[in-house]
Amino acid sequence: MPTKSEVTVLLLTALVLGCTTQARTAPTPEARVVADQPTASGPSTAARLGIPSSQLPPPGQCKVWVPGNFPGRQAPPSDCNGIEAAAPAGTWIIHRAGKNRKLVELKEVDMRRGGTIIRVRVYEVETGRLLGEAPI
Repeated sequence: MPTKSEVTVLLLTALVLGCTTQARTAPTPEARVVADQPTASGPSTAARLGIPSSQLPPPGQCKVWVPGNFPGRQAPPSDCNGIEAAAPAGTWIIHRAGKNRKLVELKEVDMRRGGTIIRVRVYEVETGRLLGEAPI
């Protein structure tokens, strides 16, 4: 049977461990890189961003992506009209222009202000290669 002092030490340890917290920040596209099975053409944009290819919007549509949420809990693709203004803080807007099906555009929404785009990156769908940043 444990002594009173041993019980006290165990209780204090449990209390300290139960009270520890960990700072959390929203992932950026770079932080969300996911290992993918190698393919003939290399990992797709979706794999590199942590977004399954089945979740990319069809050409000509957009999708609001919440980093950290499971793919099945993401909103469906929609028309791009007004999507930027309605995008919650810390989300990504994924856009595939109808004129170039080989590119996907990822717009990062400010962490504190919904509807405020802070960065636009363009990726090649086939290879997942970052082609550069586009003007906001």
